Order: sequence, then structure tokens, then C-alpha cells
Amino acid sequence: MKRQLTLTLAALLAAGTAMAQEPQPGGVLKIASTSDIRSLDGTRQDANTDAVLHHIFDSLVAYRDDMTVGPLLAESWETSEDGKTWTFTIRDGATYHNGKPVKAEDMVWLWDRLMARGETTGTPWLCQPVFDGSGSLKVNDVSAPDDRTLVFELEDPSPLFLERMADVICHIYGVSPDNVDADGNWIEGSAIGTGPFKLKEWKKEQYVALEKFDDYVPVDAPRSGYAGDRTAYVDEVQFVVVPDSSAAEAAALAGQVDVTPLSNLDRADEMEAEGMSVLSAPGLSLTAVLLQTQDPLLSDVRIRKAIAHAIDLEQLTEVTTSGLTKANPSGVPLSSAYYGEEFANWPDYDVEKAKALLEDAGYDGTPITIQANKRYNSMYNNAVLLQAMLAQAGITAEIEVLDWAAQLDNFFSGNFQMSSFGYSQRTDPAIIYGMFIGDKDTYPTAQWDDPKVSELYGKITSEADFDTRRDLLVELQAKMAQDVPILPLHYWPVVQMAGPDVHGYEAWSLAKPRAWGVWKDQ
Repeated sequence: MKRQLTLTLAALLAAGTAMAQEPQPGGVLKIASTSDIRSLDGTRQDANTDAVLHHIFDSLVAYRDDMTVGPLLAESWETSEDGKTWTFTIRDGATYHNGKPVKAEDMVWLWDRLMARGETTGTPWLCQPVFDGSGSLKVNDVSAPDDRTLVFELEDPSPLFLERMADVICHIYGVSPDNVDADGNWIEGSAIGTGPFKLKEWKKEQYVALEKFDDYVPVDAPRSGYAGDRTAYVDEVQFVVVPDSSAAEAAALAGQVDVTPLSNLDRADEMEAEGMSVLSAPGLSLTAVLLQTQDPLLSDVRIRKAIAHAIDLEQLTEVTTSGLTKANPSGVPLSSAYYGEEFANWPDYDVEKAKALLEDAGYDGTPITIQANKRYNSMYNNAVLLQAMLAQAGITAEIEVLDWAAQLDNFFSGNFQMSSFGYSQRTDPAIIYGMFIGDKDTYPTAQWDDPKVSELYGKITSEADFDTRRDLLVELQAKMAQDVPILPLHYWPVVQMAGPDVHGYEAWSLAKPRAWGVWKDQ
């Protein structure tokens, strides 16, 4: 992990330099974005839209760097003894961009608007099924006893309620009712929020310009993730549309943009040599190899364990991520507050053990097909490395290259033996494990079909105490290392680069750009 250690040291040195410097107010920070935003009211959204809107609007609560939930628009909260009532206190001094104070009743108005969105606009709120009882969580009532107190009443206690409230895609943030007209329609071009930046100009398909909100009063908590102190230092931030990643990297080298993702990890050394700061963070997108446990061959746990013993996770991760992260065969990301050495519990790399298990299972060299695609090079590269490692143990593997759409269809139908795959980012370990635990007959996307595992998983999702929940997660991981229903490899790292005159900018696990706390040489 030489490259990773080098970057970590560089990051520490950069952090020390940043702490030694006083932030310099002023200037324009330009952030490359692969596409234009889709809306200002959040009815049409994607990752780039969410990134911009979360600079304009402060969430009620937000994820910290370690994926715990911290304060933002709400400075504090408490729960009732039965876990059904959550009471939030709006931070003192919270103000909209038009100068009006934020009131708790505005959040009640927003909640009602979000829940009714499908009927009023034809575009349902993306997170409505999370809170309306379609799943395990139901909000019965939201009220505002006074200007700074917001109360949520739940049907049943839910340990995941706070995490769901912090979800970036849910947009449970400070929105002024002045954004809508007398008929309740969003006023075109309006974006009156509570965040550290306010809308200056949206030049469609070119850039979105936000200017510093001078009257912003931050919550009294350290900056971390999307939570805490979000004080802005630059006068303006521009999200510049640069669809092509290579063009964005060239623009950064030319000084035309200040921050951009680094898509080709092999170029990290080159970019640093050109004076750019390469910034990495552990990601939340699980890279894995799926195993169809209903397949006649792979239904034998000895075969699955042999495959696991044949894979050098550290080497595979080093090669495919250029050493920018480390192997992680669990459902707990490295950045998670739950993570510890227990989650490295997995069959060790041992080719002789693999061969012995294969002999015991009577494996006769029957080929195993690994599905992959070339839209995501990392998935194809993982398949190639996997094929070579399996061959050393005497396992014949063939790679079937498909269009990504076809491979995804096969995932949804369970039509594969092995599949080099990647899950989208999730913030909570219970949600990550939940992506692949379940009844295969009902949910073909489930990889781990075991009633006892589902029972253990149910305990995790209903447990509120951190330490108890962690102990249950450790037990779940130990069971997964025995069953090997899936081959988790690592979490794809978040890698960005910033210009030499940019200070205070940090990559983080959610991979969203953050312009607050950042300044530039003048």
C-alpha cells in the first residue's frame, strides 16, 4: 500500500500547513461538474444537482466524515424513552437568504409539501417510501410547538430514523416558503435557503454560480462531512459543466477549474508532479464478486471457500485502485465509525487450502463463468485478476463480457454464476449488508439466503445502542466469512484533485464537493 501511505502522509502535511495558515477570504472557487443541475426545487435530481443544492440549503441533520449523524440546521435533538418521539432544536441565528429567520413551522410546511409532491407535481418525493410506512419506518406526525422546536412522531421506534433524515437525496433541509407563489408553485429561478452560499446565477449547460451568504451563522460544531461549521471563505463558487473527465483534468492543470474528480487513478503521481494536490478518502461503494449460491457448483460452500482462499484481496485491491485504498471483505466501510479489525475476518489467501477444499468437494475442472463489462473498467480488471488467481488454485474461469445493461439485468434476475459487480454508495452498514441479505425466491438480487442470518440482521436494524449494534455486526461478518455467499473486495476510493493555490479542500467518503472551509491564495 505504498501509494496509499504516501498520500496519507501528504494529506497530513497538507492539513498541518492548512492549520498553520489563516484562511484568506475572497476569490472564486471553480469546481468541475460532469453535468448541469436539473432543478432548484429538488423535484428533478441527480448527484450533481444534490451537490449544488446542499450548498444552498442546510439539512436538518447531516452526515459527518465517519458517517455518524451530526448537527446542522438542528443544533441538537433528543428522543423519548419509547423511541417514538424525536425532538429537534433549530440552531440559534439560522436565517434565510432573504433575511427572514428560520422557524420550525417552515420545516413542517416542507415536510407536508414533500409528502404531497406526487399529487401536486406528478413527481413523487424520492424518499416518501422511506417515511410513509412502505418499509419499516413510518412518520405519523410532524409539528412545531414553538419557533425553534420541531417534533417527529413515529409509528414505531427506528434506529435508522436519524440516518434516513440525513440522507443527501432526501433534501430535508431549510427551505423558505417564499420560494413558492400563492398557489404553492415553485417560483422559477428561486432558491432561498439557509446554507453558506446563495444562488447568484445559473447559466444552463455552462455553470451555476453561488455567492457567499454574509449573514450565515454556523452551528457550534466542528466541520465534518456535511455537518458542523460550514463557514464560507471564498466570495463565490462556480460549478462548471465539463462532461468529459479527461477534459476536466486538463482544465484543472491549466488552472481553468480548481477542483475535479480524478477518474484515472494511474495518473495520480503524474498529477502531483504537475503541482496538483491529489486527495483521497475511503469510499462507500462496495466492489464485490457475486456468487450464485443456487448454482449446482457454487451451492457447495467448499467451492465458495476455495474461491475465497484463492484470491489475494490485498494484491487485487492494490492493483485495481493504484493503492489508494485497502481490501475490505465486509459490509462496513473503512470510514464508518463501526469499522475495526474484526471486519477483516475472511478466509485468508492460501492457495493450498483452496486446492484441498476443491479436492474434498470433487471439483473436476468444470469452467465457472465470470460476468463483467467494459463500461466500468474496474469491474473488468477485477474479473481478469480473479481469473488469473483462480487458475493458480486449479479453478477454470471464463470471462463473459456483456453490455452493462445486460449484466445489470442478469443481476436483477439472478442469472449468473459469478459476476464482477459494484454497488452504489450506502452510508450505514445495516443498509449495506441489507443489499445482499434476503430470500432469493422473492428477491433475486439477494446473495445471502439464510433464515438465521435474516433473523440476526433484523436484530441489527432494530438495535439503537451503538456498542450492541456493533457486536451484532461483528457476529454477522463472522458468519459471512463462514458461508462466503458473496466476495466483497473493497470500497472504491474517492479521489479528487485540487489546484496548488487551493487550501482546506478535503475529499470525503460521500464524494460530494464542499466549498465551505476552503480558501485560495490571493
